[in-house]
Amino acid sequence: MIKEKFLERINNLPDKPGVYLMRNSSKIIIYVGKAKNLKNRVNSYFTNPNKFDIKTSNLVNNIFDFEVIITNSEQEALILENNLIKQHKPKFNIRLKDDKTYPFIKVDMSEKFPKIYITREIKQDGSRYFGPYASAKSVRSTLNLLKKLFPYRSCSKTITGTDKTPCLDFHINRCLGPCIGAISEDEYLEIISQVVLFLEGKTDNLIKDIHNRMLKASDDLNFEKAAILRDQLKSIQNINQKQRVLFVENHDADIIAISSDKSLNNSWIEVFFVRSGKLVGKDNFMMSDIKHELDEDILNAFIKQFYDKNSYIPPEVIIQYPLQDSNLLEVWLSDKRKSKVKIIVPKRGTKRKLLNMVYENASYGLSKYKNQKNYKNSQINLAFIQLKEELSLVKDPTRIECYDISNVSGTNPVGSMVVFEEGLPKKSDYRKFKIKNIMGIDDYAMMREMLLRRFIRLKNDDEVSEVNNNPLSKWNLVPDLVLIDGGKGHLGVALSVFLELGINSIALASIAKENEEIFIPEMLEPIVLNSRSPALHLIQNIRDEAHRFAITFHRNLRSGKSNISVLDAVPGIGPVIRKRLLKEFGSIDGIRKADISSMTLIKGVTKNLAENIKSNI
Repeated sequence: MIKEKFLERINNLPDKPGVYLMRNSSKIIIYVGKAKNLKNRVNSYFTNPNKFDIKTSNLVNNIFDFEVIITNSEQEALILENNLIKQHKPKFNIRLKDDKTYPFIKVDMSEKFPKIYITREIKQDGSRYFGPYASAKSVRSTLNLLKKLFPYRSCSKTITGTDKTPCLDFHINRCLGPCIGAISEDEYLEIISQVVLFLEGKTDNLIKDIHNRMLKASDDLNFEKAAILRDQLKSIQNINQKQRVLFVENHDADIIAISSDKSLNNSWIEVFFVRSGKLVGKDNFMMSDIKHELDEDILNAFIKQFYDKNSYIPPEVIIQYPLQDSNLLEVWLSDKRKSKVKIIVPKRGTKRKLLNMVYENASYGLSKYKNQKNYKNSQINLAFIQLKEELSLVKDPTRIECYDISNVSGTNPVGSMVVFEEGLPKKSDYRKFKIKNIMGIDDYAMMREMLLRRFIRLKNDDEVSEVNNNPLSKWNLVPDLVLIDGGKGHLGVALSVFLELGINSIALASIAKENEEIFIPEMLEPIVLNSRSPALHLIQNIRDEAHRFAITFHRNLRSGKSNISVLDAVPGIGPVIRKRLLKEFGSIDGIRKADISSMTLIKGVTKNLAENIKSNI
């Protein structure tokens, strides 16, 4: 049936390289792939379905439409595929679990006296980038070490050499004072070159250079400078001794190993960074949605995503398994590095032993992660049991919604709704509310307005769903427990809203911060849980997240970011539609004044969405 539907389009596809995008019935991209021959590759999805693995069968069953993008080469297709996966995050593509930007150390060469600082954005600006690092903390630790070893400037001022007084760093030997002309541009650039050598792991060259400069300073009777260089030399030698030598030769390589657990649906990938034959660092990454994937395919996806972010690519990448795209990846990596890169699968010898060591680290990391996750799940289950008992709940509080109000002296009042499912935050269901109808400071009235706006949607969506047998939106997902940040008065407000709307099947509770007392309807005395109780920890975590979310929204409004924040509070509006609305109507006021028919002329804005916009801003 599917084959017949697409038969004519498949026959008209070109025998050329490119990228194909599979969409579901909601027109959402669910898979992005590359192909050497688009016609053959797309056709393969609709041929011999009985031979498909589970993942491919599920994918094909969800394909409603597809499109292709022709490229000049398979290498171009690989790059485009990677970019589209990052952009759309398709359900059936393997990807890094945390799709975040990693911090790098940037040596900014755009100035006469280069600065060194943390960045998460890599630009083709001639600067040197080192990383990625696992966290900003690890970068700051490295920068602190660099600052002790090499007295480069950390200020942001424009250096003219004519300042009258230097900063404190000059007096404690953390900067050589280019701002007052105490050091020339060439001398400063020498310090920067030393930093680069250190970050590249080429400490032998660095030690030799500093040793020669120390001897020269001594010969010139500049004993103060010689003493500084001597201390610097000792520090680098001490660090050098702590670094484990992995290769006898002067060798740069990344060693990558994978350990997978299908029951977790995750793979742990360990990367050891070897520079000049020494282990200078390591990192680990998690790949998600791998239940039906081979380790070779997971490694293939990881290499593309990791080196797309990483500015430094070594001449060798050592891995466990041969990859189907190995030759193509080598060409891509070589092009990024501007010199030859080899992907190696060692069978024996030193490199194989090192790879086994990295694999042991990956296996240990995955085992530790699994144990922590099992413990966390057991604590969540225990919290559910305790909450069900203490709050007299009919069922486990699998879905919990929490509400909070934030305002300062009654200005820019906002509300937040956060959602936890199975004890974990579900950020896609978070919602923001800009309080519209309450003047002055009245938390109860503000809470009432927010709850009415949220739960009247639930009531309306439920009524429509009963008629059409089709859920409209996430608004009609019924929480098992509604948690209010506040005391007994706030609980009373929530209860009055539920009575007004005829809602009697959703459990209610509130938590007062001062003594962490929990209030529920029809119980005069508060519930006080043990301070070590998993149930209390879960409720506190949810309450604190609602407070954080509300405070962040409130700060954005006060800092002039209200245009973005107000539109973001409307379900169904993402960055693309937000941009189109602002471009068309000029401002939030322009959108408020626009009628629904005008809004629906904008691509992506339906009548229902336009009505949502009018009622939310």
